Amino acid sequence: MEKIDQLDRKILQIITKNARMPFKDVAEECGVSRAAIHQRVQRLIDIDVITGSGYNVNPKMLGFQMCVYIGITLERGSMYKEVVDELEKIPEIVESQYTLGSYTILIKLYAKNDIHLMELLNGKIQEIPGVATTETLTSLDQRIKRTIPIE
Repeated sequence: MEKIDQLDRKILQIITKNARMPFKDVAEECGVSRAAIHQRVQRLIDIDVITGSGYNVNPKMLGFQMCVYIGITLERGSMYKEVVDELEKIPEIVESQYTLGSYTILIKLYAKNDIHLMELLNGKIQEIPGVATTETLTSLDQRIKRTIPIE
């Protein structure tokens, strides 16, 4: 793993707070040239420190009223890859984690309403070969959403 220095960390602190900040402003705040910022950011992308970019979309504005976490227990842990391959085909699933503990997989999905959620659960997720049980947790509110602290 390549070293991340203090300038890299300062750049990350700035751009994770405001990804739309022009590089000239980042350069000014860091006291370096715009070219240096471009080179540093590209290096951070190349070494997988920065793994994505884009805009966050408000699911409610697109009609998705429910945010749901579903714990999935598999018949056998060795079925993980095949089950995840099937879960990837469900566009409402936005995240999955392979976990230790009560569940084998924890997924996050958005549903338009309770009927849509039931269709996703009963008609898709629980029909995947290898899925033994599911437990659904409905999110009522999200107050904290941030990146890890960059020190």
